[in-house]
Amino acid sequence: MPLHRTDFADFSYFLALARHRNFRRAGLELGVSASALSHSLKGLEARLGVRLLNRTNRSITLTAAGEALQAAIHGPFDAISAAVDALNRFRDEPAGRIRLNVLEHAGSLLLSPVLPTFVDRYPGIEIDVVITNHLVDVVAAGADAGIRFGGTVPEDMIAQRLSAEVRWVVVGSPAYLSQFQPPVHPLDLMRHRCLRIRLGDDRIYSWEFEREDDTVAVDVPGQITIDETSFALGLAKGGAALAYLPEPCVRADVARGDLRTVLDDWSSTGPGFHIYYPSRRQLPTGLRLLIDLIRELRPLGM
Repeated sequence: MPLHRTDFADFSYFLALARHRNFRRAGLELGVSASALSHSLKGLEARLGVRLLNRTNRSITLTAAGEALQAAIHGPFDAISAAVDALNRFRDEPAGRIRLNVLEHAGSLLLSPVLPTFVDRYPGIEIDVVITNHLVDVVAAGADAGIRFGGTVPEDMIAQRLSAEVRWVVVGSPAYLSQFQPPVHPLDLMRHRCLRIRLGDDRIYSWEFEREDDTVAVDVPGQITIDETSFALGLAKGGAALAYLPEPCVRADVARGDLRTVLDDWSSTGPGFHIYYPSRRQLPTGLRLLIDLIRELRPLGM
């Protein structure tokens, strides 16, 4: 059957739905409403004469026809997107849109210092940032790239380092440390109130320490489990417990005297931030320019 001119837009909508399996998230990526996506899909299915998605109140799945269509057209659509992006070299100012899926720490420590300069330098490039500490498939989420600590980047991705290693420290408020004797060895934490950390895969993190050739991992006790830094800072400054955080996150509070570090001689360093993206995907111009600017400004060193 001949293609209708509206099919191409509807195909791009279908691909977003196939990636996200969710009308709201696909609509956010495309900048259209969920109802507009639903109308587009119904029209496409009517013209093709087959059902592409199975829809219920709780889930969206691809039919066999939908899987076949996705496999057949996602490559050409990626190629078209790459070709349009390549036209940036003929423009006076780069243009386009990049989508990032990043850790909370990467947003506050890496992107926040850089993006003001980026938007001034490249006003034609839009940036869509999703902050999440959950481990997600950036391709399925519709992102061009993700930013995580080096040790957590998926092995099937291309990764580029964006920062130096990050030092992790234990902090508590002066009030807490006057009430409880400060720990001098990591195992002393077993007698303290600590903020337990939930990782992106829902595991509880054991605080890691190192001194010369000694390494210690402590499954710390605590009534409160968190997965967000600003919440942890508020709790620590309020005297609720000790917190284990990247040193740049607590630097200002320590300088003001709102927090104090303990176990300094046991502080460990972890892999720095890495940006990662699929090996089969051409690097968008905007993403390349952002990587270059982060390396130029070096908010966390290199």
